[in-house]
Amino acid sequence: MLEKTFEPGPIEARWYAHWEATGAFRPARPGAPPFTIVLPPPNVTGTLHIGHALNQTLQDVLIRWKRMQGHDARWVVGTDHAGIATQMVVERTLAAQGLTRAGLGREAFVDMVWDWKAQSGGAITRQMRRLGASADWAHERFTMDEAFSKAVTHVFVALYEEGLLYRDKRLVNWDPKFQTAISDLEVENREVQGHFWHLRYPLADGTGHLVVATTRPETMLGDTAVAVNPGDERYAHLVGRMVSHPLTGREIPVIADEWADPELGTGVVKITPAHDFNDWAVYERHREIGWINILNPDGTLNENVPDAYRGLDRFVARDKIVTKLEELGLLERVEEKLVQVPHGDRSGAVIEPYLTDQWYVDAAKLAVEARRAVEDGRTRFVPANWDRTYFNWLEGIQPWCVSRQLWWGHRIPAWYGPDGAVFVARDAAEAQAKAGTDVPLRQDPDVLDTWFSSALWPFVTLGWPEPTPDLARHYPGDVLVTAFDIIFFWVARMMMQGLHFTGDVPFRTVYCHGLVRDAAGRKMSKSLGNTIDPLTLIDRYGADAVRFTLAALESQGRDVKLDEKRVEGYRNFATKLWNAVRFAQGQGIGAGAEAPPSPSHPVNRWVLGEAAAMVRDVTASLEAFRFDQAADALYQFTWSRFCDWYLELAKPLLAEGSAEAGETRATAGFVLDAILKALHPFMPFLTEELWHAQGKRETDLILAPWPSLAIESSDAADEIAWLIELVSAIRSARTELNVPPSARLPLHAPAAMEARLQRHLPALERLARVSGLAFTAPSGGIAQLVVGGETYAVPLGDVIDLSAERQRLGKAAEAAEKEAAQLAGRLANAGFLERARPEAVEKARADHAARTAEAERLRAALARLG
Repeated sequence: MLEKTFEPGPIEARWYAHWEATGAFRPARPGAPPFTIVLPPPNVTGTLHIGHALNQTLQDVLIRWKRMQGHDARWVVGTDHAGIATQMVVERTLAAQGLTRAGLGREAFVDMVWDWKAQSGGAITRQMRRLGASADWAHERFTMDEAFSKAVTHVFVALYEEGLLYRDKRLVNWDPKFQTAISDLEVENREVQGHFWHLRYPLADGTGHLVVATTRPETMLGDTAVAVNPGDERYAHLVGRMVSHPLTGREIPVIADEWADPELGTGVVKITPAHDFNDWAVYERHREIGWINILNPDGTLNENVPDAYRGLDRFVARDKIVTKLEELGLLERVEEKLVQVPHGDRSGAVIEPYLTDQWYVDAAKLAVEARRAVEDGRTRFVPANWDRTYFNWLEGIQPWCVSRQLWWGHRIPAWYGPDGAVFVARDAAEAQAKAGTDVPLRQDPDVLDTWFSSALWPFVTLGWPEPTPDLARHYPGDVLVTAFDIIFFWVARMMMQGLHFTGDVPFRTVYCHGLVRDAAGRKMSKSLGNTIDPLTLIDRYGADAVRFTLAALESQGRDVKLDEKRVEGYRNFATKLWNAVRFAQGQGIGAGAEAPPSPSHPVNRWVLGEAAAMVRDVTASLEAFRFDQAADALYQFTWSRFCDWYLELAKPLLAEGSAEAGETRATAGFVLDAILKALHPFMPFLTEELWHAQGKRETDLILAPWPSLAIESSDAADEIAWLIELVSAIRSARTELNVPPSARLPLHAPAAMEARLQRHLPALERLARVSGLAFTAPSGGIAQLVVGGETYAVPLGDVIDLSAERQRLGKAAEAAEKEAAQLAGRLANAGFLERARPEAVEKARADHAARTAEAERLRAALARLG
């Protein structure tokens, strides 16, 4: 017998250890159709956050479902080496010991990172296990394991030899604290209080000046032009003339370019190509203006600026420049302004557009086939609208910067000779052979962008570039489940690399889920104090409740608004099912037979039909990636149909001596098994525990076949729907009319319904407190009920004061109608709608609807009193 109280913690630990030890996550099924999902590899430094929990829950639901359908279901799992994140963690450890990376040296530092990875890395994979992730742990991969590193080098060399990878000087996002290029995804824009400084740039001939507004006056030392719009007649006569730089005295030209917006500020903009992405684009259209880099890698000003500013931190230089301009009478005015400032998401430093030599992939050429593959349907997005985002990002795609100035990562396989000649090779020996035995070589100190290696994840994890059986069987993958915000950074790049190196797409379907927000719909952040730790929720409510909540809230095209009360509610759902199985055990209901029973009683035939409909709904919903609808079908059937109605209707049938007791036990056991099977992908721990609690099983639930019930029971469905409506109507009337709970009342009914009513009299006596049946017209005060087109009556004269009850209902209805009318008047008032906050208007509408419904309910109750 199950324990009285459901305690998820011990159950979860016991079953996960059992599943993993018995190989249940990847049973040998060589003849089964494959189904493959690749896990977006979390950072090796990471811990499970609520976004991970959503992403991994959805993947696990799919993989468990397909495993139960008999597929060779493989969930490819592993972690990403996370170059900058991991290096930062280890450097903090060093700093605590009074050491530095530079002092330690590259080789010793990299060894230390490997030691850290062995001792402390991979916490997130242990946390994934707590969530219930049934991944292929036996083949766990790491993006810097030996085979993966060889594949990364192979790809780099191949792209270089094909002319698709090259070294170039371009602007990058530069983190002055870490002194490395970073990706757009690692840049966090923050709104800060800043200024618009309006500066005067004198015309070189002394005939006047132009006013330029900027939020970054320190970069003016790198100006090489000022620009006006070619259609701006105010400045047409100045195009081609020169201005004298306010601080350096250099003469720079006035050029015409569409980048200058006549409607913004004065319509004149300064052009600083080496320190602004838009200005660099202007330079590429006007190469004659040149560029000047004024920054060192650490964010101080370099030798290309006047002596007074050299070596100063950029923000110290800003203050000094503004002061100098004011002294010269060239600061026209300062305007307070909220500005978006890019920051490194890990360093917190203000990011600089910085001109430097880096390695680039020709993404535009690789994007052609990546776009075509989605257009022709080889890969589809769900929801379908995300393909537009994918296409938009591929249009006008820029070269992909793949080098990083770090020590932890895949070191770039390029060597330089004394004359700067570059030799790209698979190893040092091959590079030396290309250069000649007497040529001294030094390897490029940089490493590859983490996204470069993770773009290879879907096929390298399966053994590529070797033609392995795993690769042939499990590539392309069936589904990628990912957040929409990395469609470009990861999905598009996997498409490019997969198509280029394997000739096929990496996955057939990309399911894009939303972001997890708080209950009010706000993005979670530490500053708002609204972050939710999934491990805390698991400790509090159990992994199954957390999983079910996330799946139930995952509605296509919408973000998830997570309220802890929902998690608590689904913990109650788990407890409800636990108690239902305890009841079943007490009634001698055990494991169901493999084949469905063939009961005669309508209640049993009805529940079999409802169970079959539930399974069909869940299956269809999962096939359409409607996790929310699948969860709702499970919840509604289990809580309402099975627990609240079937078990209650079945109790008289299970009574000692009942002719239907045997078929009812068989039916209840079979339907319970169907519930446990269909619910297992969502609530694996609870269902596995209950599966075995019901009796001896030949297999664990994780490997049991998915239910398939070809059962129809339309006649029983109609009859039980009538019974439920009748019971509900009697209960509602008793509540509304203040009938004492202990009172048992006869039910007067049409003679034509006698057979059906007699068949269900035990249920009516138990659930509706009916004392008997009468098929004559009642006398005196009654409550009338219309169910299924037939009129029923319950006499009330002996149990309530009819006159007082009519008076009470009438007054309550009038009060509700009055409040509804007042609210309707407020909502019709244009002044209220204009002045009130949106939430106040929405509340008034909700209150009006509630009071209107309440008035209608009370009037209906009054009408029932015959």
